[in-house]
Amino acid sequence: MTGRYPDYDVLAKRDTPSWNDVTRRTVYRRLDLPRMPRYFSEAEWRTLGAVCDRIMPQPSGRERIPLPALVDAKIFERHEDGYRLASMPGQGEAWKRGLAALDAEARTRHELDFASLGPDDQDALLRAMQKGELTHDAWGGMPSKAFFEHRVIADVTHCYYSHPIAWNEIGFGGPASPRGYVRMGLNRRDPWEGAEAAPGEQAEARRINQRVG
Repeated sequence: MTGRYPDYDVLAKRDTPSWNDVTRRTVYRRLDLPRMPRYFSEAEWRTLGAVCDRIMPQPSGRERIPLPALVDAKIFERHEDGYRLASMPGQGEAWKRGLAALDAEARTRHELDFASLGPDDQDALLRAMQKGELTHDAWGGMPSKAFFEHRVIADVTHCYYSHPIAWNEIGFGGPASPRGYVRMGLNRRDPWEGAEAAPGEQAEARRINQRVG
């Protein structure tokens, strides 16, 4: 592996005191998510995948985080936020309406659905959504800016960083149950956390990670 935490793999903790059985089952369920939609239609799934690719582009050379599957699971398994804006429907309906509206906007501007557009045109539509400039009737009164801020950005980024592959990228030691974290001060780390490598120092970080496990 390369990057800031070379050779660090949070899943090496699966059989250590860092995780208990509840933690293991939770992480395994996340790793074993179906890669086909359970809540979304095939067309919505395709648009969702294109949105995820633009919001959180993933590096080559490593396994991809299944972002559409994670978003789909959040809705299908009814992991609600516990609140919503008065101007927004529930999360599932908001996503269905937002994806349909994004396709409608793409067809109006380019005569193609969103997933068929090039990256520049996709980004232009997403920026317009971010500014609240998308107003097609397909939005059904849901503000495009609110959808971007409270569903697209929130759900996609939260799902990304809920996955162990993302934990490896940021050196996160995973769930704190039952071991917990002790060294909470700035620039301090527990011995079971990944050692960050500055540019040119990957080899030293690799030796540290191998030593502490």
